[in-house]
Amino acid sequence: MEKVILITGATDGIGFETAQMLVKQNHYVIIHGRSSEKVNAVLDKLKALTPSAKVDSIVADLSDLSSVKQMIKEINDRIEPLDVLINNAGVYTTSITKGSGNLDVRFLVNTIAPYMLSKAVLPKLKPKGRIVNLSSAAQAAVNLSALEGTLSLNDSDAYAQSKLALTMWSRALGLQQNETSPVVVSVNPKSFLGSKMVKEAYGMNGGDLSLGADILVRAALSDEFSNARGLYYDNDIEHFAQPHSDALNDEKVKQVIAKIEEIIDYVMRIQLDI
Repeated sequence: MEKVILITGATDGIGFETAQMLVKQNHYVIIHGRSSEKVNAVLDKLKALTPSAKVDSIVADLSDLSSVKQMIKEINDRIEPLDVLINNAGVYTTSITKGSGNLDVRFLVNTIAPYMLSKAVLPKLKPKGRIVNLSSAAQAAVNLSALEGTLSLNDSDAYAQSKLALTMWSRALGLQQNETSPVVVSVNPKSFLGSKMVKEAYGMNGGDLSLGADILVRAALSDEFSNARGLYYDNDIEHFAQPHSDALNDEKVKQVIAKIEEIIDYVMRIQLDI
């Protein structure tokens, strides 16, 4: 049965590999990217895979919460109800470390934007829909000052903290859902795959991207994940596992989510004059 699937950060790396797999399976795939030029080039590649390919696109800069807000409006206005949202977009190394609200770009793209997007599309997801969040084996205790942009971190610390923050809210949001509600699950697709991010961060070619794409397709569609609400799947060991202990600490999770919501409210009201 055809599924309607939105993938963020789908113009290269694991996101693009996942989009190709899903198009080949005849699903309706909406790709997201930051650049119209890249998005259009990827659309052409996906359409070339099969004459019957159903593809669409959305352009948004996830480091700019006003752009995320516009993306949400476009999804509501133009895109049919979703079966799956895959929050794949991620940032590790960047020459521009600050985004909207003077926030760290890693937290914006890896944590805050997917939270904002996920909360907004939950009502648009079909019954038994899924939200698949790309976590990482790199997880470190979240410093709330870094999350709110008042403390600067190096690339590895910012990335690891942003991925734990994502995993924390994924677990909380997933556990809030009942048996007829969407599944929210976080997934480490496998460490050191050959994505652009890994090549730039570590100067290495990395492993086969299809390994990461395969687990995302499984998380999006397979019965294996049908009851995975709030769980964390670690593809390095190829089964569900415990995330960082802070993701299991209800008080710390509440603090991180409260800070994320405070940040979104502040940026919407003060920075965007909304």
